[in-house]
Amino acid sequence: MVDHQKHIPATLCEELIAPCGMNCGLCLAYLRDKNRCVGCRGDDAAKPRSCVSCIIKVCDRRSAGSTDYCFECAIYPCARLRRLDKRYRTKYRMSMLGNLADIREGGVGEFLEHERQRWTCAGCGGVICVHRDKCLFCGHPIAEEGGEDGGDEGGGG
Repeated sequence: MVDHQKHIPATLCEELIAPCGMNCGLCLAYLRDKNRCVGCRGDDAAKPRSCVSCIIKVCDRRSAGSTDYCFECAIYPCARLRRLDKRYRTKYRMSMLGNLADIREGGVGEFLEHERQRWTCAGCGGVICVHRDKCLFCGHPIAEEGGEDGGDEGGGG
C-alpha cells in the first residue's frame, strides 16, 4: 500500500464537479500525490495533458460559455457523454448522467452531501477513489455498487 496524503470527504466542493458530472475529487488523478490534477475546472497549467484536452471539457458548445453543466446544452446528452457514462457505469460504479440528473434536480449542494456520504471509506474515513476497488489510503475493500453504502442503481455519485 502506497502512503498517500489522505483526502477527507469534507474537501469535496462545487469546483470539483466537472461539466460532465464527474466528481473530480474522486478521481485518481486528483487524489494521487505526484503530478496531481486540480480538477476539470482548475487551472489548465496544473493538469495532465489528457485532462486539458478532454473532448467534453473543450467542447465548442461549452467553450462558448453558454453552459456550466452538460445538461444545460441543447443536445444533451450527446454521444460523447453517453459513451463516457457507459464506461463509468460499467467500470467504476458511477453514472455521469445520474450525477447530472441529481445536480439538476436537487442542486449541487445536495449532490455534494450525497457524494460525501457515498464516497467515504468505512475503514479510515478518507475519500474513496472511483477508479480503484480498495481505499487508496488504508486498503479497505470497496463495495461493488457505488462506494461504501451500496450506492444506487441509476445515478448519483
